[in-house]
Amino acid sequence: MQGDKFFRKVEENCWSGTARINDCNTHGVHVQVLSTIPVLFHYWAKGEHALETSRFLNDHLAGVVASNPKRFVGLGTLPLQDPQLAIQELERCMLTLGFAGVEIGSHINDWNLNAPELFPVFEAAERLGACIFVHPWDMMGKEKMTDYWLPWLVGMPAESSLAICAMIFGGLFERLPKLRVAFAHGGGSFPATIGRIEHGFHVRPDLVAKHNPVNPRAYLGKFWLDSLVHDPLMLQYITDLVGHEKVALGTDYPFPLGELEPGKLIQNMDWPQDKKDWLLHKSALEFLQRKKTDFL
Repeated sequence: MQGDKFFRKVEENCWSGTARINDCNTHGVHVQVLSTIPVLFHYWAKGEHALETSRFLNDHLAGVVASNPKRFVGLGTLPLQDPQLAIQELERCMLTLGFAGVEIGSHINDWNLNAPELFPVFEAAERLGACIFVHPWDMMGKEKMTDYWLPWLVGMPAESSLAICAMIFGGLFERLPKLRVAFAHGGGSFPATIGRIEHGFHVRPDLVAKHNPVNPRAYLGKFWLDSLVHDPLMLQYITDLVGHEKVALGTDYPFPLGELEPGKLIQNMDWPQDKKDWLLHKSALEFLQRKKTDFL
């Protein structure tokens, strides 16, 4: 519910580790990365209130991971509208709860991810070795897209491109070269528009390159994308674009826009097994800074 308004019906696989293990066993998923549903980010709330809900969500997630540490990895959530509280909770996620990193939204209220207020959080993430998984939420233009599920079909891909461009042009990858960042849904519309983005960099550097003089194409392969593109031609394209070592299996489980048979698209590609293995687990292990032996 959102207030007194019905939003979405969810099943127990949204919160039950046992239900998730059962589904994982059915689909041959050996390890699943758990993160908060984006509608529960609570960036709109007061910082201290969002800290309270973040701690509640993170404690629950840590308990699910602890119940089956060979099958689950945790990514926490942060009250990013208050960067100092966010750093406090990030430190707890990494040093106390043992998470691999955190999941964040594609923007934080009126801040894009290049906002100077957020830089100390990314700086802390690099220092702590925390990976960052960026998921679109609160889609731009949603008030103009009331029909046809367009916020999810059009707005979400645009949100991911917004996040990637904000981090590139804001100089985050340049200033924090060890920061590990992954973007959901194959990077959204970014891969399909990198030519336009690069062209803009060349023809209007006064607007595009004012904070970072480096060609945006130079950052391809410096961040991860997930494989959730639902199309073999697009999967081939993004692996060619950023390298198969930087594409990791994404499922969007347990929601209908996800891959209903996790890994099926990758397995059906006409690729050598080693390349498939990168997408099925090797890329994710590098992003999470985990070893295969951690789960054996």
